[in-house]
Amino acid sequence: MRILKYAILGLLRKGELSGYDITSYFKEELGQFWSAKHSQIYPELKKLTDEGFITFRTAIQGTKMEKKMYTLTESGERELAAWMTKKEPIPETVKDEFMLKAYFISALTKEEADDLFADQLQKRKLKLADLENSYDELMASSKEAESFTSPDFGHYLVLTKALERERNYIIWLEHILALIKEA
Repeated sequence: MRILKYAILGLLRKGELSGYDITSYFKEELGQFWSAKHSQIYPELKKLTDEGFITFRTAIQGTKMEKKMYTLTESGERELAAWMTKKEPIPETVKDEFMLKAYFISALTKEEADDLFADQLQKRKLKLADLENSYDELMASSKEAESFTSPDFGHYLVLTKALERERNYIIWLEHILALIKEA
């Protein structure tokens, strides 16, 4: 299944966007739970156009530079709605390279294990700080973000889940570091 297809359709439901705008969403808001590269997005935009799910107009940026501005078609709206309402099984486990290393931790010395987990803890704390900043910005710009009727409700849902994930990851890392130190 082409999940990227639905991510792009969902973004275009917000309004007209360029390929660059869509790529920016994947680096920012969507990046907390889904990733796509520039090299994946543009071919998918072409497929979606060919399938009739989106259309584009060419806009002039600056004096000569052209860019395509994409919009969702009625067919695209129906396709997105059909996907959104389809019940799916729980997805396979997400690949986490750090957890794979944790599984094989017995191959490390105590010092190496401590260093590995301390590094991950530092990175997770930085990520949590970035997420908290994003949350504060969202709440400052959208007082209604917690309301189901708000256009920012989806962003609120994803952001609060990401915050919970990072907080729990930090608690777990701190617990494991304590176990390593006790050994």
